[in-house]
Amino acid sequence: MSDKLIRNAYESAVTMTAVLLAWSIALWLEGAAGLHTDSVVLAVVLTVTLARTQRTADRRGRLTALALLPAVAALCALVGRLIAAHYWLGAAVFTAGLSLAVWIRRYGPAATRAGTLITLPLVALLVVPGPALPPGAQHALVNWAWSALIGVLAWSCVCLVQTLADTYGPWPAEAEPAGPRRVSRLRPRPSTRMAVQMAVGVAASFALGRLLYGEHWPWPVLTAYVVVSGNRGRTDVLRKGVERLLGACAGTLLATGVAAAGLSGRTAVAVMFAVLAVALWLRPLDYAYWAAGMTTALSLLLGWFGQDAEGLLPTRLGGIAVGAVLSVGASWYLLPVQRPSWRRRTTERVA
Repeated sequence: MSDKLIRNAYESAVTMTAVLLAWSIALWLEGAAGLHTDSVVLAVVLTVTLARTQRTADRRGRLTALALLPAVAALCALVGRLIAAHYWLGAAVFTAGLSLAVWIRRYGPAATRAGTLITLPLVALLVVPGPALPPGAQHALVNWAWSALIGVLAWSCVCLVQTLADTYGPWPAEAEPAGPRRVSRLRPRPSTRMAVQMAVGVAASFALGRLLYGEHWPWPVLTAYVVVSGNRGRTDVLRKGVERLLGACAGTLLATGVAAAGLSGRTAVAVMFAVLAVALWLRPLDYAYWAAGMTTALSLLLGWFGQDAEGLLPTRLGGIAVGAVLSVGASWYLLPVQRPSWRRRTTERVA
């Protein structure tokens, strides 16, 4: 266990080096070009999520990311404006984009990686509080051209740091062993089932999030995406839903304590990055650690934007609970993805 913790700490340090590099450049760019703070947040979010997908990518995979990420980031900036101006239409476009990214997994590993890259800016859109800002602040948000440039910035920082780590670091990147690709007997295919579940769970979260929580609608939508994505069956979805909820409760309470301590400004930013580093370190051990860390970081981030972490505690937890229930319900009762039995998996490995 100690060796695994040491290796996880190294990987967390590599990712955080890329994050801090992207943050520093984006912060300078914000001041030089007169951008809104959401440009800095976008750079950090894209770097964190991209680092995980690109850690073991080959040259072709990295070039694919360079081609897709800026374009999708630009489109997502337009989707954010659409959600702010026409919520229901923007929600429909957002939901369709996430479902498409899942559905194309049927075309093999390359399509799966492309789908993952498509989801990164969409998830970043839920973290960056752009569409949820008041209408008067919308004109200051980063536009599609700057979003594309920030996508290139995130990709460059990730590739630079990871290449240096592989060249001079103590451990090379290790890809998770891939099992033999089986042709599923399910009809519709698992990719279609998961796409439908994603569409229903996210669409329902958009609807209830707006009706119940107003401008805080991103919390149930983000939870619905996290729980449904990577669906491996009913038990897996239920486990992730519970871990997301428990982790979010712990993270929100921690962020409320930080806010009560009066930390703000640069100190709050330093605490946010420290929490993010610990969450990255412990994520391979249990997803609940990542959920708790991300919730804490997001709470601190929203506090930096002027939101009351303590006053929003019931709203945040309620939104996360709603998103978890909706996503678990969609995965359990709408075209469920059944995992093969233990005996069948053992037989397939022996064969």
